[in-house]
Amino acid sequence: MRKQYTLTSLTNNKWLAYLIATVFLICAMVIGISIGTVSVPISYILKIIGQEAFHLPVAGQIDPMYANIVMNIRLPRVILAGLVGASLAVAGAAFQGLLRNPLADPYTLGVSSGASVGAVVTLFFQISLPGIGLYTLPLFSITAAFVTIFIVLLFARKIDRSMKIETIILTGIIFSSFLGAFISLMIALTGDELRQIIGWLLGSVSMRGWEYIQIMLPFFIIGSLLLIISSRELNAMSFGEEQAQHLGVNVQKRKLLLLTAGSILTGAAVAVSGTIGFVGLVIPHLTRLLWGPDHKHLLPLSILIGGGFLILADLVARTVISPTELPIGVITALIGAPVFAVILVKRRGERR
Repeated sequence: MRKQYTLTSLTNNKWLAYLIATVFLICAMVIGISIGTVSVPISYILKIIGQEAFHLPVAGQIDPMYANIVMNIRLPRVILAGLVGASLAVAGAAFQGLLRNPLADPYTLGVSSGASVGAVVTLFFQISLPGIGLYTLPLFSITAAFVTIFIVLLFARKIDRSMKIETIILTGIIFSSFLGAFISLMIALTGDELRQIIGWLLGSVSMRGWEYIQIMLPFFIIGSLLLIISSRELNAMSFGEEQAQHLGVNVQKRKLLLLTAGSILTGAAVAVSGTIGFVGLVIPHLTRLLWGPDHKHLLPLSILIGGGFLILADLVARTVISPTELPIGVITALIGAPVFAVILVKRRGERR
């Protein structure tokens, strides 16, 4: 009884949840910046960021080597990993709420693969829209992501008018496999020109500078805000579309908004880091188990925890077999695939 009371109190104390999630993110960032081929003391990190970013007076002389490592290599990499993880996690939470199933995420729905196709086509044909420049890649990636989720839902509806979640998930996996094969075919036919994209498709934030954060940040802000301001409607839709309509929700309009916001986040993340699977599956599910299903809190908490999780995954990817780096997608798949299997088995068991 005491254990149940403690867990209930923890669930109800949302401020504690935000505190824990924020501390987790900050600790992940500090550890991600500190650990590497050259270890940087935490005191140096604080001094360098304070001086370089906030122009604060600091005592003592800062080694230029440490300053270069922190400001030009690790800090942008950590921030980018955090933005990508946060984007995938909050998009996954929204998709799960919208489709009323913890198995839904950008990866299993085929959205990530669609965004990858948009990015690869942009790179292959060297497309650059006038007046947009750097933002051409995420724009095409986002468009492809939205088109993919629209086709997946349309195709699933043709197969099963009731739109059962298993049908949607299987349709997403089918489209994901097909689009993955299409990308592989493009790489095979073009020879060496696109072979470097293979590593990118596996997911990485290596050698990404501040310009990638500049590309990612606007889409992250827009997509996250669209989802957060829709949290009340998302809560209503979690009980079914008919119930949401009775509560005054314009279901079709809100569904389109949620799918668009999720596609914006997924497309932007894929454009800067490649395909990173299972973040949108694992993080929202664990956050929901710990802090409850209320999207008013689930979405912001998923942002904080997803960002910290991918920062740590990137740290493992670049240090576990140093000096060789693993793609982040390998690490997240090793964690996410077993979790996916456990959730699936658990759901099957509950229905018996």
